[in-house]
Amino acid sequence: MHLSVGDWAIVVGYLIICLGIGFYFTRRANKSIAEFFVSGRNLPWWLAGTSMVATTFSTDTPLLVTELTRTQGVSGNWTWWCMLFSGMLTVFFFARLWRRSEVITDAEFYELRYPGKAATFLRGFRAIYLGLFINCLIMGTVSLAMGKIGHAILGWEPWWIIVGAGVVTVVYTVTSGLWGVVMTDLPQFIIAIICSIVLACYAVSDPQVGGLSGLFDKVSTTNTGLFPDFAAGNTILIPFLVMIGVQWWASWYPGAEPGGGGYIVQRVFACKNERHSLYSTLWFNIAHYALRPWPWILVALASLILVNPSELPLKPDGTIDHGYAYPILLRLLPHGLLGLMFCSFLAAYMSTMDTHMNWGASYLINDVYKRFIKKNATEKHYVSVSRILMVILTILACITSFKLGSQQYAFNLLITIGAGTGLVYILRWFWWKISAWSEISAMIASLVIANLMIFVIYPDNQNYEKNSQWILIINVLFTTVVWVTVTFLTSPTDVGSLEQFYRKAKPGGPGWKPLKKRCPDVIPAETMRWNFVGWILGCVLVYAILLGTGYLLKGETSLGMLCLAVSLGCIFLMIRLMKQIGWETTSTSDSH
Repeated sequence: MHLSVGDWAIVVGYLIICLGIGFYFTRRANKSIAEFFVSGRNLPWWLAGTSMVATTFSTDTPLLVTELTRTQGVSGNWTWWCMLFSGMLTVFFFARLWRRSEVITDAEFYELRYPGKAATFLRGFRAIYLGLFINCLIMGTVSLAMGKIGHAILGWEPWWIIVGAGVVTVVYTVTSGLWGVVMTDLPQFIIAIICSIVLACYAVSDPQVGGLSGLFDKVSTTNTGLFPDFAAGNTILIPFLVMIGVQWWASWYPGAEPGGGGYIVQRVFACKNERHSLYSTLWFNIAHYALRPWPWILVALASLILVNPSELPLKPDGTIDHGYAYPILLRLLPHGLLGLMFCSFLAAYMSTMDTHMNWGASYLINDVYKRFIKKNATEKHYVSVSRILMVILTILACITSFKLGSQQYAFNLLITIGAGTGLVYILRWFWWKISAWSEISAMIASLVIANLMIFVIYPDNQNYEKNSQWILIINVLFTTVVWVTVTFLTSPTDVGSLEQFYRKAKPGGPGWKPLKKRCPDVIPAETMRWNFVGWILGCVLVYAILLGTGYLLKGETSLGMLCLAVSLGCIFLMIRLMKQIGWETTSTSDSH
């Protein structure tokens, strides 16, 4: 496989457009860190939501989906499909609360929610933990995938690809801030989704596959089932129940944080108002879970026919790297399309990396440098330091990429590290007794158990991945016991500080009774009953589209049409529901 002159012309043209967009927004980004990190809080919902989707449309995602599908079948994707429950919680319960807080990062939120030195420590620690360590792990995973794809297409050494793509991305990202990130995310998402569909069409229509009917006839039903084969016993049932019943609310995972967080709420902070914040996260969850997966899954299933395991490289632990089957199938494409497909991978890579550069720097500047090191500098100074930090983060991410084995290992690692912390991130919005010490103890307990499991009990990657569900349960149980105990043993949060938070965010629910008595003039904007109804409708809507599409592709028309009919019913009910939800006007009028 190699690129022709025409292919290279397409690639160069794409890169010039991205750099041009970045330079265009330079002057606007220079104004302040609010412009640089949250676009002056003026993004419309469709742009903010599409930017969220583009960020998660990274180069490692199709490789992860391919690895899951080839090794566990289509149903293996419930590993991440289950996260929809958490995503829809953010839509209906948390997006408006986050937007109402009017902070720049979710780490800054800690000093709004909690008082004293514990909150200050938590803000700084969380900023370094997420902005540096977790962020570099995620960026390293994305870079690892880009190196594999570039090697498959160009034949170059992966590190050349990683460094080259990183340099181009960092140039336009450091100049333009979040405005440049979201404005490049839009064309990058469009290119990536179109090209993934094109590759799926070529893979399925290959003579060896024989179209959709041939694909599902030749690949075993074990691989094509939308749900696991529960007849196989507890080895299948228990992991599935853990994913559906525990993982989504108990584990912190970027893009599907329980209670919201990370780069998702960064886009929420940037929305015009809380109505736009809800719509943006709703659009993100629909596109992320219902619209994107099937082209990748079809390519993965076709690769079971077209790609022999002997063609696949080995991971550092000696097992087959099944994710590599995805870029191998690019050999099916003619010149011209091959260049466009390479652009789509660059787009997927850049849309994720630019977000994480900006997101990571926002923590390190707003919650570390500005908060603790240099408090009264000019906005121009903070923007300049932000740009330097973005370059440093990119370098560290490139180094991290060479230490990772596979996308699935990195996914399991992130799930394990964040296990047990999710519930405290949810309840801090609804229970006044949650304190900074609750969160600190949850983080410490989770990290201790995760490191014990990863480096002591299961140092071998294969054993770790086989036992990942049990590791998750152990971590969740231990961490939950620790933080709940600490919550009851430590002093309650200062009521005066809580009142300030309560008046600003106006959270609802029975957990705020002491504050309701103290602040009778404050009417919570949250209608908990309608939020819960919205959550149910949202989950049913997305799963109905996801499964309905799958059944139609498999030729099971009746089931497919039934699912899509259910989704239409959910849309109708959700439109009516929006009239029942409480809205608060923030910095921009809700009339937009």
